[in-house]
Amino acid sequence: MDAPSPFFEDLPDGHKSGYVALIGKPNVGKSTLMNAMVGQKLSIVTRKPQTTRNRVIGIHSREDHQVIFLDTPGIIKPQYRLHKAMMGQVEDAVRDADLLLFLHDATKGTPDTFSLKQAGDRPAFLVLTKMDLIPNEQALPLVESYMELRGFDEIVPTSAVKGTNVDTLLDLIVDRLPEGPPFYPKEMVSEHPERFFVAEIIREKVFQQYHEEIPYSVQVNIVEYEERTNEKDFIDAEIVVNRKSHKGILIGKGGRALKRLGMSARKDIEQFVQSDVYLQLHVKVRKDWRDQESYLKSYGYRG
Repeated sequence: MDAPSPFFEDLPDGHKSGYVALIGKPNVGKSTLMNAMVGQKLSIVTRKPQTTRNRVIGIHSREDHQVIFLDTPGIIKPQYRLHKAMMGQVEDAVRDADLLLFLHDATKGTPDTFSLKQAGDRPAFLVLTKMDLIPNEQALPLVESYMELRGFDEIVPTSAVKGTNVDTLLDLIVDRLPEGPPFYPKEMVSEHPERFFVAEIIREKVFQQYHEEIPYSVQVNIVEYEERTNEKDFIDAEIVVNRKSHKGILIGKGGRALKRLGMSARKDIEQFVQSDVYLQLHVKVRKDWRDQESYLKSYGYRG
């Protein structure tokens, strides 16, 4: 990681700053928990697994500390080059982090030994998610099983939806971070540009509106984003799909499905950017793009 900026004045003594990576299987609640701790929706959230593809940075700042959260893709066995790139982002986050949050869905009673290998011997908290769905005592055998596999600095049962132990977890994280100045200005909540979040909002709506293979074959690219004075901002987005048949499903009869997608995405985009938006969507077919290195690089996926 880059060294913290020296251009901060009047910091309190003992100021803490560091990187915290959230890792675990798909759909264990990493994005929901990060959004809750940052206090703003940055990572898209759906009920479908493998929603997160990129390492999403969320920044939580207070007068005496700054926590940079790294929300990572769910850990899987790669089937495509896209998956390999996603797992590379997990490895990068684990390497860069001062502390790992290893998340496990508390409703699943068996330890996730496959994902746990990614944590290695790095400092880590075991964070049980979705605790609102089970009695507390039901999680005890799971915790005991994890403790037989490795030691954790803390074990924290949480429910991001209910807000249970979110503040407690934040306090424990800050206690473990090294002393140092902030890495980012205190008013920042992420380093990603608005284009990134706009594309993610559109992709979230694809996950919510379409089923089966369609959401997993989709890539969203912002072709043009123009902020305009005295009129709506203009956004031109392309939705890339794997097959010609997927294009037909995405557009729908008479273009109705794509229009519905655009209307839903535009509302959330306007709320996010705090401006009226004209959103233009078009669909392109890029056969097997998830396995084509040239496409992956052009779409911003490394490795």
